[in-house]
Amino acid sequence: MQIDNNQLLRFTTAGSVDDGKSTLIGRLLYDSKSIFEDQLEAIEATSKRKGHEGVDLALFTDGLRDEREQGITIDVAYRYFTTPKRKFIIADTPGHIQYTRNMVTGASTANAAIILIDARHGVIEQTKRHAFIASLLQIPHIIVCINKMDLVEYSEKVYNDIVAQFEEFSSKLYVKDVRFIPISALDGDNVVNRSTSMDWYEGSALLNVLETLHISSDINKIDARFAVQTVLRPQREGFIDYRGYAGRISSGIYRVGDEIVVLPSGFTSKIKSINAGETEVEEAYAPMSVALTLEDDIDVGRGNMIVKKNNQPEMKQEFDVMLCWLNNQPARPGAKYTLMHTSNEQRAIIKNVVYKVDINTYERNNEDKDLTMNDIARVTVRAAQNVMIDPYRDNRNTGSVILIDEGTNETVAAGMIVA
Repeated sequence: MQIDNNQLLRFTTAGSVDDGKSTLIGRLLYDSKSIFEDQLEAIEATSKRKGHEGVDLALFTDGLRDEREQGITIDVAYRYFTTPKRKFIIADTPGHIQYTRNMVTGASTANAAIILIDARHGVIEQTKRHAFIASLLQIPHIIVCINKMDLVEYSEKVYNDIVAQFEEFSSKLYVKDVRFIPISALDGDNVVNRSTSMDWYEGSALLNVLETLHISSDINKIDARFAVQTVLRPQREGFIDYRGYAGRISSGIYRVGDEIVVLPSGFTSKIKSINAGETEVEEAYAPMSVALTLEDDIDVGRGNMIVKKNNQPEMKQEFDVMLCWLNNQPARPGAKYTLMHTSNEQRAIIKNVVYKVDINTYERNNEDKDLTMNDIARVTVRAAQNVMIDPYRDNRNTGSVILIDEGTNETVAAGMIVA
C-alpha cells in the first residue's frame, strides 16, 4: 500500500520519570508487530538476564547504555513504525527537568504530543512543564494518556479527577486539540486494543487515535513561503539555459503563472515552471521539495525567499523570540551568534532578555537576565540584516530560528518568533 507524505505522523512522548513512556512505545511496537525477530530475541534475553518474568517492553526504546543501567531515558530516542494506515516517527523524550532542552528538540517537528500521567499521582509539576512546552511549540494535537490504570483498579473516578485537574491548568495555555485516554501500557489496555477492563471508556484505543488523527489541515496553506536552498544550473543537453531555484515549500501553494516577489530584493516575476524531481507539475504545496523557474532572469540565491505579491512576511532586523537555551555554557552578553532562519544565515546578537519563564508555575521573571541551560525566555534578537519572518503561531517553519556559537559551531539555542 502506498503511503503519501500527508499520512506520515510525527509524535513525541513526554511524562515524568517512571510514568511508563518507554513501556508505552514498546507496547505500541510490540502489539502492532513492528519489531524484527532478532530485536525481540535480544530484548527477551536481556529481560531474562535482568530477572523479569516477561518481556521488558521499555528496552525497545532505552537503547543507550547509560539509560539501561539507570532505567531512565536521557536522550531523544527516535523510533519508526508503519501500520496499513500510516507511517509514524516517534520521539521518546526525557522526563527529567534537566533535560528540558531534549524535549524541545524532540517535539519541535511533532504533529502530536502524548503526555503520560501516572494514575496514582495525577497531575504533577512535570506534567505542567511538558504541557507548557507542547503549547509553546504549538503542537496541534495533545493526547493525554492516563497510565497505570491497572494500579488504581481501573477507576473511572480517578480518571475523571485527573482529566479535570489537567483541564483546569491547560485552559491557561494555547492548546487547540486535547484528548484523554485511560491506559495500562504494561498490560496493553487501550494502547493497540480496546480494554475489556474499562467498559466505561467509550473512546478509541491510542493506536486508532494516532491512525485517524487529521493532520493535513495543520499545514499553513494560506501563506506561500519558499526559501531558496540552492540554484540549479545543470549545463547539460536540454538544460543549457535552465536556472532553477530549489528548496522545500514551507507553507502555501505555488502554481505556474503565479506572480511572485523575491525577498529581500523585492524583484518581481512569474513562475514559469515547477519541477518535482524529474516531473514537471502545474502546482506544488507544503511540504514538497521542488525547483522553480521564473520568467525573468533576476538575481536569486540561497537564503532568499520567494513569496506571493499579495501575501508577504515581515522583514525585520530586530524581533522578539521565545528562546530555549540548549548549551552547557550560559549566554554571553553582547556575543555574536550565527542566526539560522530557513536557509538564511547571518550574524546576530541577543540584545535584551525581556523575561524568563518559570515553566513549573508559568510565572514571568523580569529581573533575572542570565540564560543558562534549559532556560526559556523571551528575548529581543538583532540581526545584521533584515530577516523574512512570520509569527511562530502562524507558521512553524518561517517562525523558528536557531542560534549557533561562531567559535564552537555548537547550536546554543532554539527559538519561536513572537513578533
